[in-house]
Amino acid sequence: MSKKIFSGVQPTGNLHLGNYLGAIKNFVELGKDKENECIYCVVDLHAITVKQDKDQLKNNIRETAATFIASGIDPNKNIIFNQSKVYAHAEGSWILSCLSPMGWLNRMTQFKEKAGKDKEKASVGLYIYPILMASDILLYDATHVPVGEDQKQHLELTRDIAHKFNKEFACEDFFKIPEPLIKKNFSRIMSLKDGLKKMSKSDPSDLSRINLTDSEDDIINKIRKAKTDSSPIPNEERELKDRPEAENLLRIYSSILNQTLNKTLDEFGGKNFSEFKSQLAEILSSKISPISDETRKLISDKEYLDKILLEGASKAEEIAGKKIKEMKQIIGF
Repeated sequence: MSKKIFSGVQPTGNLHLGNYLGAIKNFVELGKDKENECIYCVVDLHAITVKQDKDQLKNNIRETAATFIASGIDPNKNIIFNQSKVYAHAEGSWILSCLSPMGWLNRMTQFKEKAGKDKEKASVGLYIYPILMASDILLYDATHVPVGEDQKQHLELTRDIAHKFNKEFACEDFFKIPEPLIKKNFSRIMSLKDGLKKMSKSDPSDLSRINLTDSEDDIINKIRKAKTDSSPIPNEERELKDRPEAENLLRIYSSILNQTLNKTLDEFGGKNFSEFKSQLAEILSSKISPISDETRKLISDKEYLDKILLEGASKAEEIAGKKIKEMKQIIGF
């Protein structure tokens, strides 16, 4: 069955292995299915919920698009664009925000986590971020949305908003109710230095992450220095309890090869981590180094990247603009 897929990545710069295994690798696989219609957005409007340097933001938008293409997303078969070029996203977000009860937003755990203790100083944009995400998805009649654990709640909100609009304006099926696409055999990728912390570009130690611009030598060095423990690799998953760093490396290996953790444990159970790390470094460098090389090459060609984003925005505007016009007619504008 064909799927209409929408997903986005924030242009925060310095994309890493967690971004690749958690999102981009899946985008590539979905785009290879000829039955799927895939729309991939660089969500730059979402990025400004926190202060951005304007020159760095421009570079990050291009870098994200370059990483998409270098990873294997074909811009001739899939739509790649940046969100701010399609005005319908912001307009749709305002319309949907007027239907969305504050109680729904107050339940969003990600806002509480990002705002921290001093919620009064957090931006309104950060608070209503999930409504903009709902607009992103619903404007394209997306049937499926690839999501990680941290975005599942936002997709549930999107579904609630779609149901409410359809019901309040008596326009059944106007907004499609999107389904989540959750990767099997995938776990959140954690820091190479602390198995209890998510891999992040904001970590002050570059050794905590594999960047998608790292060279082969960088990758090998980081895996060699990655934190583990002194015990051998176990044969069963339950034996990884209280061994977060060991579990993280084993799950990275499993995710990059699209196999279960149990299969990886069957392969390496009883062996020491030095042998495992050598194989992990070899596999990661063979997968990531070509992406790094191609990304760096594409980043140097700003005109090409701007052309891809502009052409993608034109295609996206055609779809989203039509949906906004229909929304206005339904509302009575």
